[in-house]
Amino acid sequence: MPDGIVIIPTYNEKENIERIVRNVFSLQRKFHILVVDDNSPDGTAGIVEQLQEEYGDKLFLLKRTGKSGLGTAYIHGFKWVLEREYTFIFQMDADFSHNPNDLIRLYNTCKREGADVAIGSRYKTGVNVVNWPMSRVLLSWLASKYVRLITAMPVEDTTAGFVCYRRKVLETIHLDRIKFVGYAFQIEMKFKAYLAKFNIVEVPVIFTDRTRGTSKMSGSIIWEAVFGVVKMKIYSLFNKMTI
Repeated sequence: MPDGIVIIPTYNEKENIERIVRNVFSLQRKFHILVVDDNSPDGTAGIVEQLQEEYGDKLFLLKRTGKSGLGTAYIHGFKWVLEREYTFIFQMDADFSHNPNDLIRLYNTCKREGADVAIGSRYKTGVNVVNWPMSRVLLSWLASKYVRLITAMPVEDTTAGFVCYRRKVLETIHLDRIKFVGYAFQIEMKFKAYLAKFNIVEVPVIFTDRTRGTSKMSGSIIWEAVFGVVKMKIYSLFNKMTI
């Protein structure tokens, strides 16, 4: 059995899910895939179920009853994975904004170079974003700078969603105490790994905006991140933030 599994949360990703699954399974390095679907009305889960007939015990599906946020989808997936023997757990979008080929680079950074958390970083070597309008590039870049300023984390891309965790990181972080469900979930996971003194390494990647389907980003998600980061930092200063 492979020692790595890729968690892909989905909501209305029928245009992308089959391609991303086949692409990951075509890689030279073998991974399993867990899709966590939030009851997509477009039939995403049904497509995964059809693919399961082809891929058997390499492709897994968790179906949730409603759209409950990116963070809770990942937490649901993390808990499922920790009941099994995987050592390296990846989180990745379904829309090809994260290049599946980079999974191997993240894997090697943890497996061979000793990282506990490997981040597919858009901003480690400049700004590596394709097909985003300049306003969104600036929003994302400034958000990461803001988070770094507030938290003092030595991470350039604090909001990145393309990550590989060693199993021990997810076993150390109390997943039931993760507070944020949207954009800020990515920040909180990195911050707790940082507080626990895990070795976090950024791997430069090129982020390409989706060409199929629609973005799930919203104003409320952004504001959760803006205000949540300050609250998170204050809690950590007074030792009220548990890992």
